[in-house]
Amino acid sequence: MHTLRYQQAPRISADAKRQLAATANGHSSASAPVKDDATLQQLYKPAREMSYGCLDPLLHHTAEMDLIREQWDTMARVAASLRNRTAPANVVIQRLANASSSDRLARALTALGQIVKSIFILRYLDDGKMRDTVQLQLNHGEHRHDLTRRCLFFANRGEFRTGDLDEIMNKASCLSLLSNAVLVWNTVRIAEIVNRLRTSGEEILDSDLARVSPLCRAHIIPTGTYSFEPEMPGVDLAHNTLP
Repeated sequence: MHTLRYQQAPRISADAKRQLAATANGHSSASAPVKDDATLQQLYKPAREMSYGCLDPLLHHTAEMDLIREQWDTMARVAASLRNRTAPANVVIQRLANASSSDRLARALTALGQIVKSIFILRYLDDGKMRDTVQLQLNHGEHRHDLTRRCLFFANRGEFRTGDLDEIMNKASCLSLLSNAVLVWNTVRIAEIVNRLRTSGEEILDSDLARVSPLCRAHIIPTGTYSFEPEMPGVDLAHNTLP
């Protein structure tokens, strides 16, 4: 529990102070890596009487630290059960979701989550490298969604128009299979192109390749006529077959 106690206000960079001031005032500049709803985030501190300097305008709430300490051993057992897979995760989640407002374990887990979330958001505001990493992962997710929404899932405008859970899961599984097939195909072809260029003497840095997305879709034709005949004029089937 010592990691949740602070004897003094944490140090924070000048850039983060500007971000925090903008957030506390209800707006953010175009360069601020804070979403428009940042002011809607509820941040918590461990003790009501403690002051965190420039962070005070954001820390309007106090987590139930006494309850976390009281239920710490029980929470550790729950975590161990999940880690060792002695208790199914869906059973634990369902039990907590159905818990009453007086359930002390559920309240303690909520309080711990509030502290962890607050620390993460404050780290995000203060750490530029962390913001870049998060943004990069968000971009990857958006590219994946863009591939499925704008290219592969073109019927019904990319919407599930059914309430049947089995049918929705079936379509989602098929969509996942298609997007993974595109991912594998693009990865293999990109690797072939890079190897040819490097063999010919071109310098290609790994740091540059790290920013090349295998989710490109301009060459994909999701509609049209498909033929699987063994002989097709003008098509090299050997080259278009994955190893």
